[in-house]
Amino acid sequence: MVKHRPERDSWGEWSLSDKNVYEWSSEEEEPDGRARPIQVLLVKDDHTFELDEAALSRILLSEEVRDREVVAISVAGAFRKGKSFLMDFMLRYMYNHSSENWLGDASEPLTGFSWRGGSERETTGIQIWSEVFLVDKPDGRKVAVLLMDTQGTFDSQSTLRDSATVFALSTMISSMQVYNISQNVQEDDLQHLQLFTEYGRLAMEETFLKPFQSLIFLVRDWSFPYEFPYGQEGGMKFLEKRLKISENQHEELQNVRKHIHSCFTNISCFLMPHPGLKVATNPHFDGRIKEIDGEFINNLKILVPWILSPRNIDVKEINGSKITCRGLLEYFKAYIKIYQGEELPHPKSMLQATAEANNLAAVAAAKDLYNKKMEEVCGGDRPFLAPSELQNRHGAIREEALQLFRGVKKMGGEEFSRRYLQQLEGEIDEVFVQYIKHNDSKNIFHAARTPATLFVVIFVMYVAAGITGFVGVDIIASLCNMILGLALITLCTWAYIRYSGEYRELGAVIDQVAGALWDQGSTNEALYKLYNVAANHRHLYHHAFPGAHVDDAAEERDKKKD
Repeated sequence: MVKHRPERDSWGEWSLSDKNVYEWSSEEEEPDGRARPIQVLLVKDDHTFELDEAALSRILLSEEVRDREVVAISVAGAFRKGKSFLMDFMLRYMYNHSSENWLGDASEPLTGFSWRGGSERETTGIQIWSEVFLVDKPDGRKVAVLLMDTQGTFDSQSTLRDSATVFALSTMISSMQVYNISQNVQEDDLQHLQLFTEYGRLAMEETFLKPFQSLIFLVRDWSFPYEFPYGQEGGMKFLEKRLKISENQHEELQNVRKHIHSCFTNISCFLMPHPGLKVATNPHFDGRIKEIDGEFINNLKILVPWILSPRNIDVKEINGSKITCRGLLEYFKAYIKIYQGEELPHPKSMLQATAEANNLAAVAAAKDLYNKKMEEVCGGDRPFLAPSELQNRHGAIREEALQLFRGVKKMGGEEFSRRYLQQLEGEIDEVFVQYIKHNDSKNIFHAARTPATLFVVIFVMYVAAGITGFVGVDIIASLCNMILGLALITLCTWAYIRYSGEYRELGAVIDQVAGALWDQGSTNEALYKLYNVAANHRHLYHHAFPGAHVDDAAEERDKKKD
């Protein structure tokens, strides 16, 4: 039973009440009766992620909790800022909540999630405490409380994508996210929060509701209590000032603050003092309360119950629906699959993003110069230009565009810019192909190639039929007349296609056949090209004469039988 525990009212003030009494219970998950942190999200050496579904299932699908609504509390932030240290005080509270002195013996070492002093990271991935605590809410509901510890962001072994993924996942899974910050809430802290939450929002289904629930800015080692006092009241005043949007702010600063407000249903702040020099400088410090500064302990006694009070804990909701432990497991698996794939864009550092934008702007400027110059050469109403002259002008303008790109000052270095130079060269060559086609369309002889070819065929066949008929070779005359008729029908069909714009694919076939007869120097080459065209467009013949291919197939079967 918990009696006379400080509760936070709707105005964020603290009060004592003899009437509020809550039942707490917990279930051990480990066979030896000892709970411990369980690694559920692993970050591999190749910077990929793996979810330990078996371990997570053992925690969330135990009979006592699987159908209970879940409260997921996570602590996230930069590495080596005391996140695991804070989580262990939360654990101590959960185990000793029935006592006024829940902090325990002042000489007792702090245990639970692994932590230590020093400059190197300790926690990797996401860890969950194996024991899920059952808590009675004021309305009588019994909910499951889950404590999560996360890998710190921006350590020397993690990429920006690693940091963004772990932070985003913990925010998506948790109902209460504690954002652990050192000394002050700086603009880069807000920008990183914007990046990480947006990375999480991309992986979630679109909703008209705010995607995340409670965010608590926990400012550690606060050094300005004379401006804003320690605790929740000073923290809220400080946060209101930090997240204030004013008209004279730059648009970038306004967007960051609007984004944060649009992502979380509830945002609060707590200012904590420094724990003391013994904690910061003693390599053998093991969490004994007697070695921690008294002012830190006094505020810790307020902070932890303020977060974990049955009245204040938030049940996990997604799209307005309360989630059970069983449901949280399914969401965990669904989210990690998204981050394991390549569906989401990779987050980039400010330098990389700026360098990309810088190089893309140079590509756009160079391409714009090329287009402008080529339009003056052969675009629009400009007359037909000889292909050789067009090629020469293209070469000169292309080099001018490339020189413009090389001359722009770009971030990222020469190696980084090389791929954008190659991209520019490829795009210019693609555009040049379009200019060639546009220029060819202005050549009256090129445009008249097909009808001219067909007229020549008709004339030659007409003369040949007349001569062979006169000398009495009727078979040849009949063949020439048949070709003449076919050419005449083809010419009429081509004219109709050009006039109506229908059957353009058939028109392209006629142009290719005419081109083969026009361009080839020998009869064999012309016949070879005609055969390829016919083979590639055989389906058009079958579409025009649907019964013909059936007859062909029957004839082939008869030949095989014979």
